[in-house]
Amino acid sequence: MQRRTLLISATTAFGARLAGARRANAANPFKVGFVYVGPIGDLGWTYQHDQGRLAMQKELGEAVSTQYVENVGEGPDAERVIRQLVSGGNQLIYTTSFGYMNPTERVAKASPAVEFEQATGYKTLPNMAEYNSRFYEGRAVCGAIAGHMSKGVVGYVASFPIPEVVMGINAFTLAARKVNPNFQTKVIWVNTWFDPGRESDAAKSLIDQGADILAQHTDSPAVIQTAEARGVFGFGQSSDMSRFGEKATLTSIVDNWAPYYIDRTKLAITGKWKTDSVWWGIKEGMVQLAPWGPSVTEEARAAAEDSKNRIAAGTLLPFAGPIKDQKGAVKVADGKAMSDDELLKMNWYVEGVQA
Repeated sequence: MQRRTLLISATTAFGARLAGARRANAANPFKVGFVYVGPIGDLGWTYQHDQGRLAMQKELGEAVSTQYVENVGEGPDAERVIRQLVSGGNQLIYTTSFGYMNPTERVAKASPAVEFEQATGYKTLPNMAEYNSRFYEGRAVCGAIAGHMSKGVVGYVASFPIPEVVMGINAFTLAARKVNPNFQTKVIWVNTWFDPGRESDAAKSLIDQGADILAQHTDSPAVIQTAEARGVFGFGQSSDMSRFGEKATLTSIVDNWAPYYIDRTKLAITGKWKTDSVWWGIKEGMVQLAPWGPSVTEEARAAAEDSKNRIAAGTLLPFAGPIKDQKGAVKVADGKAMSDDELLKMNWYVEGVQA
């Protein structure tokens, strides 16, 4: 049985217990805290995490009480905020960015009675779990579209050069080059997750350099808005951004955190929570693609559907060899595929990336 099916079955089994927990906790609900790297109104990464929180709050009702702190820097301030959430009586705390990993670990070691969930990192403790989304699978689907619709140069507005972002750029480029072997991805690093002005400036620069499609791993809709204004296409990030550029948007990668937050919080309420390290993608529904935009051609649409379905079925691995790096050296041999451990340490670019 698939892991997701097991989790759904387990969640169903907890229903009776949870109903009792709701009655017992009506006056003293289970307290859950969230730490956000951006504003809940960024309409990207933090917005989607908060949508997950709201869905969890709605599902569990009076059994839980949630609070969040937004715009928390990935440095000393993160540890201070996490400790404050512990002091405030939160029994489960979700810290939702890679840069929170070490601060979360330090607080978790000092707070063994509290359970912690840390997003996109790799460290675990008996009271600290990790959860991540295979965003690169969605970017491979976008790459298939770009390969069919671009003349050969796509601009990519990127946040920070961490493995999560690098693997997304690489997956996108590999998929596009299967269609057009001469395809190029030009990258501008903006060194921020959320700065609409800087994101827009980078998008304009990439268009001026010949990009006819824009991709992004930043959190505001500025890239899509710039694409719409300048008459090029684009891919949205984290949520469906078509409302900010109906003509420009080809699709958006959508982060669906709600089922995970509901399931893990139910486990915590019923005393069944255990540490884990989860990395889910299209198959499990954590990575979704927004509806194809009206500008997507039939050929590109068919390629995207095929890629999405085969990734979900496990018959298409975005990082299956042969793969060469920027210098032409073979990094993954024909017949091989990169392991999760290798992907989580990715610090090199594939052929076709200009960064």
